[in-house]
Amino acid sequence: MASTSNPTSGATHPSPRKTFTVGTRKSKLALSQTDLVVAALKAVYPDHEFKIHSQETAGDLNTTIAFREFATKNLWTEELEEHLMAGHVDFIVHSLKDVPTLLPPACTLGPMMKREDSRDVLVVKKGLQYTSLSDIPAGSVVGTSSIRRTAQLASKYPHLKVLDLRGNIGTRLAKLDAEDSPYTCIILAAAGLLRLGLEDRITQYLDSKNGGMLYAVGQGALGIEIRKDDQVMRDMLSNIGHDRTTFAALAERSLLRTLEGGCSAPLGVETEWVQSPEGSQKLRMRSIVVSVDGKESAEVEVDGSIDSTQAAEEFGVTVAKELVTKGAGKILEDIQREKQAS
Repeated sequence: MASTSNPTSGATHPSPRKTFTVGTRKSKLALSQTDLVVAALKAVYPDHEFKIHSQETAGDLNTTIAFREFATKNLWTEELEEHLMAGHVDFIVHSLKDVPTLLPPACTLGPMMKREDSRDVLVVKKGLQYTSLSDIPAGSVVGTSSIRRTAQLASKYPHLKVLDLRGNIGTRLAKLDAEDSPYTCIILAAAGLLRLGLEDRITQYLDSKNGGMLYAVGQGALGIEIRKDDQVMRDMLSNIGHDRTTFAALAERSLLRTLEGGCSAPLGVETEWVQSPEGSQKLRMRSIVVSVDGKESAEVEVDGSIDSTQAAEEFGVTVAKELVTKGAGKILEDIQREKQAS
């Protein structure tokens, strides 16, 4: 699965610009992810300078409201995108799962670097000896603000309680481990813990075969947002891009965009590259939509031949249509109706 070819070819000519400004959030994880991108670019363009502009966003400033209660979907991106469109920064580094599937018309995502582990993980409170979700006793509290995780937990582990948990990784771990904490465990993305060197806190990796949890669209990938007309930046990113990550992530985002047009649907995905009987590599996508109470679900597994960004986008639409035929449309309509009523 170690494809290193690039979605955009012929991007070897030197850049006329030598100094670039990178936009990012101020969290420790966001800055660490920005450093990964800058280091990759510096390896290809050692004579270029990359300045960091970091700032807090709406999602950082309000850490008490659950994500699903926000009216807007661009909690983590809007302020930085304004700087990008104004020319104050040349590109933005995001956690891709935080990037809405509909970007401002002047913006686009560039080629993506190789993805970190995309799975969710279980993190158990320090001092407790549970080793998996199935070990957690009835009535225990799981911390998460994700509607996707809440719905899947309600479906697979109805005996557990879910309590909202917001904040950066350090804050969430501190809330979990506090002596008076109500939480027995929390669920986080593996990628954030791995990038911060906190892999020792991972109790169990969760996927379709372990724990039965599918991850968020784009999870583990970095979204590098650029101005749509900035060919220089697109060419530079092509030299650090990874086809399979880019294609899989674009397919996942296309699936979500087709289903709901944003990032609040209780949609879980799992993508992997598999060898077909004919010997070619195909993208296998598993996907599930679960009602918030966990009582209804629609699930599919589809293989597709993906060799371009356009094919990736089309594959996402195909999987979305398959999900709708399995009942996902009704589940999402019910969720929208409840949102509007509240």
